[in-house]
Amino acid sequence: MKYREILLEQLKSLPYFNKEAIYLLSDQYNLKKTTVDSYINRSLKHKDLFRLKNGTYVTADFFDKNKGDISYMFYLANVIRSPSYVSSWAALQYYDLATESIHSVTSVTKKVTRNYQTKAGNFEYHSIKADLFSGFALVKGKFNFFIASPSKALFDLLYFKTEEFRGLNIEDIVDITKGLRVDVDEMDPKERKAFDLLVRDHFKKHE
Repeated sequence: MKYREILLEQLKSLPYFNKEAIYLLSDQYNLKKTTVDSYINRSLKHKDLFRLKNGTYVTADFFDKNKGDISYMFYLANVIRSPSYVSSWAALQYYDLATESIHSVTSVTKKVTRNYQTKAGNFEYHSIKADLFSGFALVKGKFNFFIASPSKALFDLLYFKTEEFRGLNIEDIVDITKGLRVDVDEMDPKERKAFDLLVRDHFKKHE
């Protein structure tokens, strides 16, 4: 077995890894970094590896075995840009509150807005002010991930859709919400109340 195949075999059990991890594994075989870099490029070309972002990868083997697990996609979303949490349409669909077709995982971050189009999927990140980076929790399972509550996911969706509620009042938000493909009536009453409070608090702060 060639060194490239040996490295891939050792990496295929990992949900993701960075270039430094590959270098550490290659040290035991006394491989030069330039050689390892060529292995990485060859593996990407042969589609044995997928690049998540610069210097961060997942083997095609691991991804193919777990791509049907939404928790893995949300886990990757947290990894690719951190700190972040899954929100907006992706979170609402997770809670069975949205009928909109989802083509990417949307997340909220304190960092700058950025999109990643990868072989593993499309990941969108919207920048939000530090005081609004809240209303999310850790879901534990095979893959742990941070996700907004239903109320915060809806708030975030409207916040970015309306460019931070610019030029709007509370009545406008009610009308816009009714026009969305979101089953607000199916939302838990506590979450609906929490959403109303989030909107009202935001407008009070910006009166």
